[in-house]
Amino acid sequence: MTINASNVAAVLGSESELGRRVANLDDLRHLVEEGLPVAALDRVVVRVTRDDRSAAELKYRLVPKTTLRRRVRLDPEESQRLERLARMTVLAEQVWESPDLAHEFLTSMQHQLDGERPVDLARSDIGTRQVETLLMKIEYALPV
Repeated sequence: MTINASNVAAVLGSESELGRRVANLDDLRHLVEEGLPVAALDRVVVRVTRDDRSAAELKYRLVPKTTLRRRVRLDPEESQRLERLARMTVLAEQVWESPDLAHEFLTSMQHQLDGERPVDLARSDIGTRQVETLLMKIEYALPV
C-alpha cells in the first residue's frame, strides 16, 4: 500500500490554500521544503482530533505557541512534522476505512507502540515509521 501525495496534500489543505497543486511526491517535498502555511496545521489538527482542547494540545506540540504566533508559514522542520502527521492520517483512514476508527487509532495509546499514541510519534521520522509499520501489519493481517 502506497501513500498518494495528492491525498496527503488534501489533508493539508486545498490547492489555493497550499499555493500549488500537488500531483506527486516531488511536489509534496518542494511544498514541505518551502514551508507549509500555518492554516495547514489547523486543518490537520482538526481532522485528527475531536475537541478544542485536544486540538490545541496537539497543535502546540507540533509547533510551540509562541513560535506559531509569529508565523505565516511553518519552517521546513515544522512542515515535516506536519506532513508526517497528515501522511499517518491518510494511511490510518485507508487501513481502517473510516475517519472515526482512524481517529480512535491515532489518538489512543497503542500497546504495540509501547503505550504511545500514534499522533505523538509523528514528531519524529522513526516514530512515524513505527506507526506506518504497525498500520501495514494491521492492513495485511500480519502478527503485531
